[in-house]
Amino acid sequence: MKRIANFLFEAGMLKRTPRSGFQFLGSGAESVAEHIFRTVYVGYALGRMSRNADTDRIIKMCLFHDLPEARTGDLNYVNKKYMKADEEKAVNDLAETLPFGGEIKELILEFIKGESLEAQLAHDADQLEMVLALKEYKDLGNKYADEWLGFALKRLRTDAARELSRTILETDSSLWWFGDKSDWWIHGSKDKK
Repeated sequence: MKRIANFLFEAGMLKRTPRSGFQFLGSGAESVAEHIFRTVYVGYALGRMSRNADTDRIIKMCLFHDLPEARTGDLNYVNKKYMKADEEKAVNDLAETLPFGGEIKELILEFIKGESLEAQLAHDADQLEMVLALKEYKDLGNKYADEWLGFALKRLRTDAARELSRTILETDSSLWWFGDKSDWWIHGSKDKK
């Protein structure tokens, strides 16, 4: 039980591990855990959109794909020009301590290899989470977000992700809550006049 408790504390470190690329974008900030949170939802959606995909496996890959960053930190694209994190060692060291470590290791290595349909969809969920964040920053006026979007879109591997990305780019990120432009915003209720 002590090893499982340690694993849960380690996973909690992701809440305090910043995604380091946003410093170059000039706006926005999120933790690795916040990134993983929405990536899991995107993975679920992509799994449901795709025939013959094991949605549960995609979700698990999305959940664990950045777990090694609790040990290595998040290296952005500039950092990766000069440094290489030993993710395999981080995964192996973690897996050795857990009764279910083999499954986590298998999922992360499958994600890294990127050969299965599920790994490709999980990869695309990871990229689409960045596309969503960049679209939000673009809608708020960050002039660099559009340039970054082009690179994130080129990394997509599946038709389902490319189709979803087109809709994301066409959708105002505030319309999910601010699409109703009625008098509700004046009176707080549609019944009041």
